[in-house]
Amino acid sequence: MIFLFYHKVNFAYFFKDDDMYNLPNLLTISRIVVIPVIFLTLYINSFVWQMFTATLFVLASITDYFDGYLARSRGQTSAFGRLLDPIADKLLVSSALVLILAKPDMVSFKISYVPAFVILCREILVSGLREFLREVNVGLPVTRLAKWKTGFQMTALAMMLFNGLWHWNGIGELLLWVAGALTFITGYQYFQKSVEYIKGTEKAKTVEVKVVVQKSTPVKKNALKKVATAKKVNKKTPLKKKKASKKSAK
Repeated sequence: MIFLFYHKVNFAYFFKDDDMYNLPNLLTISRIVVIPVIFLTLYINSFVWQMFTATLFVLASITDYFDGYLARSRGQTSAFGRLLDPIADKLLVSSALVLILAKPDMVSFKISYVPAFVILCREILVSGLREFLREVNVGLPVTRLAKWKTGFQMTALAMMLFNGLWHWNGIGELLLWVAGALTFITGYQYFQKSVEYIKGTEKAKTVEVKVVVQKSTPVKKNALKKVATAKKVNKKTPLKKKKASKKSAK
């Protein structure tokens, strides 16, 4: 039955495009695949399962480095990989944050919820900015500080998922605050760049309008001059006619 199902669905169809389903892209997809397993930790109250989930998260976080390295070294960069890589990162980080916020005893101090909310809000903000700028064919490149932010996020969340194992949970909370600060800074930088682009486009529009107005004003001035001279001529001609009529009468 499984054999018939395989031939009916023909899974090889989904892997026909070698550029799309190469090794770097498969590593990126693996980060999305582990998300349901992470969410199962909310319902499975087992220390062994939690350690298993934390290990999967660590392995998935490591693929964030290797997929880019392999794509560049093997010349397998693709539009699909550039599209999916930031999405996979955001989904993985957001799922771990939701797990930490939803499951009790994952955080030692409730004030540590603050950087978690900052990270979630920043991810939504940057996604919206990238979507807006993509419509006008403007990219929002990842900065070096943003890469450091991602590293601190992954490390902090991995340590917090290893809750109950040594003092990693407390160290993870401290790193989460560092990641939250870097997240706020990078989010502000991206927002500032977007605002500068919007201001630049608005200034360009106003300059174009001024140029059009300046080009049209000389035409209006010349037209007014012609009308004024025509009026002067019309006023002078009756006087000449009167003088001519007087001469003819003499």
